[in-house]
Amino acid sequence: MPPTPAIRLDGVTRDFADLRVLAPLDLTVAAQSFVALVGPSGCGKSTLLRLMAGLDRPSAGTVWAHGEPVTHPSPDRGVVFQQPALFPWLDAADNIGFGLVEAGLPREVVRDRVAEWISTVGLDGFTASLPRALSGGMAQRAALARALAPEPRLLLLDEPFGALDRITRQEMQGLLAAVRTRTTATVILVTHDVEEAVYLADRVLVLSPRPGRIVADIAIALSRPGTARTDPAFIALRARVEAALADAMGRTNG
Repeated sequence: MPPTPAIRLDGVTRDFADLRVLAPLDLTVAAQSFVALVGPSGCGKSTLLRLMAGLDRPSAGTVWAHGEPVTHPSPDRGVVFQQPALFPWLDAADNIGFGLVEAGLPREVVRDRVAEWISTVGLDGFTASLPRALSGGMAQRAALARALAPEPRLLLLDEPFGALDRITRQEMQGLLAAVRTRTTATVILVTHDVEEAVYLADRVLVLSPRPGRIVADIAIALSRPGTARTDPAFIALRARVEAALADAMGRTNG
């Protein structure tokens, strides 16, 4: 019997009034894989991620996570958005431990797991800092740790590094690549950055302009973590994804 996929979409559409954002979609994502979604603005990438998270409901079709229909948010699905969305009244440690406390875990378990993730994401020395005292990169480190601390089976990332400068963004990409080796979570990343998608993912899905549909499914066969961006194989795969994206937009506009 084949293993249960982490995510499965069966004929999923999403309409807002008379506007169809997502065309009927069928998709299977294997457990413990890393998939990136790329496509033009407005193609429905973030909407698709919200459907997987249970933050929105499809107009038609069904979203399945680990064999169960997705009807509401779950601690089994961690989400990180472009803005860190940390609780401003909690320090970094309490933000990271929030989901653990809500789950009713013993205090010592919460303390130890928060300390582990503080170290993993490089926030040593900032445990007592409130969000307003953290840089953008540090705040996203805390948001990533908060999403991963409850040990979700699925990690959903919606442009998590989109608001960061180029240097900080590449630092965070390297952090995510390293963190991935410490978790068995399936990761789905929405990004406008083709280079970021190729650097991090095992598989890149290219969406067409609205209504979004999957027009290319490209396997990224690179050594992990993080093949150099100057490597010829990396450059060739980046060009292939860019060409698929340009082709999708050209067919739609032609």
